[in-house]
Amino acid sequence: MQGHTLVAIVTLLAVLTYFWTSFLVARARAKYGIAVPATTGHADFERVFRVQANTLEWMPIFLPGLWLFAFYWNDRVAAALGVVWILGRILYATGYSKAAQSRSMGFLVQSLAAAVLVLGALGRAIWVAIQTGGV
Repeated sequence: MQGHTLVAIVTLLAVLTYFWTSFLVARARAKYGIAVPATTGHADFERVFRVQANTLEWMPIFLPGLWLFAFYWNDRVAAALGVVWILGRILYATGYSKAAQSRSMGFLVQSLAAAVLVLGALGRAIWVAIQTGGV
């Protein structure tokens, strides 16, 4: 097997986290009577909908950072940071679903984890390019 099994597991857990947010939207639609394709109509529904949308918006930032960090640095560290990102998304979802003001801690946790992954991968990629004459 390849050396990125942990990151593969975390990737699938992140996808399941997104699936969970989709389930929350479907449940909120039923609870508040918001028919598809509407995305507004009740503040509690709108917050749950934003959780799902925001999670989707972060996936293209998080996933390449996760994999490139694993490639350039370390699979275990990348996977650990990926778990932190997922926990941040869960904190964000549970907080934001209750009140918009309660989303900040989860957002901070997941955004810092994503920033470390992306900037760490970028820094190492630049370093490797310089060392190998690729720049």
